[in-house]
Amino acid sequence: MPTITLEHETLTKIQKNNGVVHDYIKWENWLPKLGCPVENNDEEKIEIEVFPDRPDLLSHETMAKAIRSFLKLSKESPDLEILPGENKIFVDNDTINSRPIIMSAIVKGVDTGKDFDEKEKFIQSLMDHQEKLHLTLGRKRKFASIGVHDLKMINAPFRYITVPSSFKFTPLGGEKNMSIDEIIFQHPKGIEYSNLVDNLKSYPIILDSNDDVISFPPIINGKKTTVTQTTKDFFIDVTGWDSRACETCLLLMCLNLGERGGKIESLEITYPNDSIIVTPVGESVEHKVPDKLIKKILGFDLTNKEISESIDKMGGELSDSRTVTNGVNSSERWSDCLVGDKEHIISMPRWRSDIMHPIDIVEDIAIGIGYDNLKDDFSSIHLDAIPLESAQRNRRIRESLRSLGLQETQSLTLSNERDQFDKIRKDKTGIITTISNPISKDHTILRQYILPSLMQLLASNRHQELPQRIYELGFVVSDLKNQHSFSWACAEVGGGFTAAKGFTQALLRDLGILNTEVIFEATSEDNGPWLLGRGAKVIIRGIEIGQFGEIDPKVSINFGLRSPIHAGEFDIEKIKEVSVDSLI
Repeated sequence: MPTITLEHETLTKIQKNNGVVHDYIKWENWLPKLGCPVENNDEEKIEIEVFPDRPDLLSHETMAKAIRSFLKLSKESPDLEILPGENKIFVDNDTINSRPIIMSAIVKGVDTGKDFDEKEKFIQSLMDHQEKLHLTLGRKRKFASIGVHDLKMINAPFRYITVPSSFKFTPLGGEKNMSIDEIIFQHPKGIEYSNLVDNLKSYPIILDSNDDVISFPPIINGKKTTVTQTTKDFFIDVTGWDSRACETCLLLMCLNLGERGGKIESLEITYPNDSIIVTPVGESVEHKVPDKLIKKILGFDLTNKEISESIDKMGGELSDSRTVTNGVNSSERWSDCLVGDKEHIISMPRWRSDIMHPIDIVEDIAIGIGYDNLKDDFSSIHLDAIPLESAQRNRRIRESLRSLGLQETQSLTLSNERDQFDKIRKDKTGIITTISNPISKDHTILRQYILPSLMQLLASNRHQELPQRIYELGFVVSDLKNQHSFSWACAEVGGGFTAAKGFTQALLRDLGILNTEVIFEATSEDNGPWLLGRGAKVIIRGIEIGQFGEIDPKVSINFGLRSPIHAGEFDIEKIKEVSVDSLI
């Protein structure tokens, strides 16, 4: 989950501007009720975990607004006030192939602070919010990317066009003109996000009426529009491929600046086919929620007043409760409203992109009521389910490994070639799945083996007491296909090959595989992590299902380990292939 750090000084100022007192001591008590666990809270700042489905809580401003609703400190409208603006954007036809969606807004009269330090804090907070939206809603700028600019430095009307790679401008933070090609291959932001403009014949650019570059989305803004301590009026652009993500990003940036006293103005965007859209749209979204769905999920009836009060806490509004007169006569889904049923019309803020179905409204009602206040009752709904074969198989493997005193772990499927092959002395198998835009040099491929992950974990805990016995059951990827595998590793004195063999025999017994069918064959030198003469392949009816043995100290040292280690790794799909047990 994303973790955010908010400063109480900033929250106090925002809430004061809205006639509300900020009490930092009480935050850690009620924030978990909103679904935001508190990691740390002191006089200066609070550290909060925010669920990925609530990107509307990622800044001081948007969190402050949500809190005022949740604590009933003020009545917050689900609508966002948007004043009609006079500015326009004209869109070139070629942008449809490069980055087709553009939305924009203007926010004037923002209170950025009374002195240099406050203004600097504001700018940093605004940029942090922007980047959090890039990572979450924007999917690292692929779905949506945001540009924030100083309005006084540009002149309307604006144009959204495409240009060749030879086109030059001075990027944000730069001192000289650079071509598009130079930015992509030399500028840090260009290198980081070059994958988003791969294979483009022309590149999207936003220009003002003087042909000054506002932005080169999704890479970088132009230098001329840099936000500074003197900026009070803002121009915001959002471009991308996903209209829902773009709209939500735009609204949340507007909400951010609106909480600082800014007045939001719309822009008219004209497309080549003369179609015109106006952004942003501030009106809330209406949702129809069957009363029976609320009762079915929560287990009891709620009055209109109770529904209204709970949804008010979540920033919404109960607009109407009525009997359905025009609907379906038979129900196929729980969310269907039949003729004669009661339904509630609930308005939710447009920036709440997590609200996609009536069930999401019911969840908000439950949060508004408080999970502690829900009745303890058994569900009246009978659900029949047959466990998946894979679930049965994995359960038996886990039970067997736990009975051997192993503790389950879970690690990333992301790894790197050095850990996966070089350090562990394993050969590459099939096609390696590489990450086109890795976040670090340690996460460049999808793993083919689990054992290196366990060795890394043991290395991280090498200063702890022995024995350390761990296992992991999960996915590996080979030839672009997911495969089930499991591995164990034990750092303990007195284990060695004999212990690893005992583990293997016990595991095979628990899985219904007879010892008489099993052949142990010595592994070849330097082909795997095993000490010479103390590693073995497990072969059943000519099929190798896995390997086990004593880790070569040379391999252990590669991971910074010096204690004796025995381990094993097995292919679950191959175990299934050789097993005669129907539950395997």
